[in-house]
Amino acid sequence: MAKIEIYTKATCFFCHRAKALLEQKGLAFQEYKIDAQPNLRPEMIERSDGGYTVPQIFINNNHIGGCDDIMALESQGKLDQIIAQ
Repeated sequence: MAKIEIYTKATCFFCHRAKALLEQKGLAFQEYKIDAQPNLRPEMIERSDGGYTVPQIFINNNHIGGCDDIMALESQGKLDQIIAQ
């Protein structure tokens, strides 16, 4: 099973959309709520090589990007391949 991590904020539409995709696919993920735990924001920025917007998504410690990135992977049929690795 792939290790999926997502940094989010409660009021972020794109966060909800990305999580909905993962849930629709039946994938478990670890959510880090940076609005509830602001001390995680610097970690998120460092891990994502400067990405400061949410969501920031990681699969098996590889940075995927944000909502548009994971949606693009899904529409190209590549998300399942990444998760299977």
